[in-house]
Amino acid sequence: MPKANVLNLAMSAPYTEPPLMTGSTHHLEEFVQLLVAGDRIVCRELIDRELTACGHADRVYRDLLWPALEKIDKLYRTDRINAAVEHMATRIARSIADQLQVHLVVREPNGKTVLISCADGEPEELGAQMTADLFEARGWKVYFVGGGVPSDEILGLVGELMPNLLLVFGTQPSGVPGVRRLVDMVRDIGVNPTMNIMVSGGVFNRADGLWREVNSDLFARTATEALELAEASEPRTPTLKVNGTPKKRRRRRRQVAAVGA
Repeated sequence: MPKANVLNLAMSAPYTEPPLMTGSTHHLEEFVQLLVAGDRIVCRELIDRELTACGHADRVYRDLLWPALEKIDKLYRTDRINAAVEHMATRIARSIADQLQVHLVVREPNGKTVLISCADGEPEELGAQMTADLFEARGWKVYFVGGGVPSDEILGLVGELMPNLLLVFGTQPSGVPGVRRLVDMVRDIGVNPTMNIMVSGGVFNRADGLWREVNSDLFARTATEALELAEASEPRTPTLKVNGTPKKRRRRRRQVAAVGA
C-alpha cells in the first residue's frame, strides 16, 4: 500500500490505546545506563528495537523515554551524576524524541488548542516538547513557546490564540512565584476566562499540593496523564469577582502604614 494511503488510514481510524510494552522495566534500566554512558548509537539502536517490537511510538515515549528522563533528573538532583553527564544524556534523549515524533500516529483535529510553556532549561524544554508531540498526535492544535518567555507575552498569546488549555511544564523551585504571578495575571485580566491552566513536572511533581498554591486548575505528573486529564476536563467556570474587594484591600494597606508610622 502506498505510504500516503497508510497515513490517511491511520489518521481516520478510531484511536485505541496501544498495549503496554513488554519487558519495559529491564529495558528502562539498560536505556538509562546507556544515556549516562553517552552512547548515542546504542541508545538509538535500542529505541529502534523497542519501536519495532511494540509498534507504537507513544508507548515508547510513555514506557521508556519519559521514565528514563525522570531517572536522569533524580540522579542529577541527588548528586549521583554531574552536570556534564546530565546534559549529555538529555541531548541524546532529545535526538531520540525527534526520531520518535515522526512515528506518532496522528488523529484527526479535535478542535482544541493548547499553549505550552516551560522552564528555561534543556530537560524542561525536552519534557515540554514531548508533551507537545503527544498532544499534537491526539488531534490538538499545539503552540509551544519553550522557556524564557515573559509572562506578559504569554498573556498576549492567550488573548490572541484563545486556547482551551495553558500548560506550564517543568517549573523549578525558583520559578514557582513566577507561575503564580502568571496565573493571577491571566485570571485578573480575564482575557480567556474558560481556559484551564495546568501545571506539570518539575517541582510540582515533588511537592504535594503545590499546584493548588499557584491557583492552577489542573495538575499532571506525566505527559500521558496531562493529555488524558486535558481531554476529560470541562471548560473552566469563570469566578465572579466580588464588588468592593479592592477597597477593602486598600484600607488594609493604609492601616499597616499607620502602624508602621
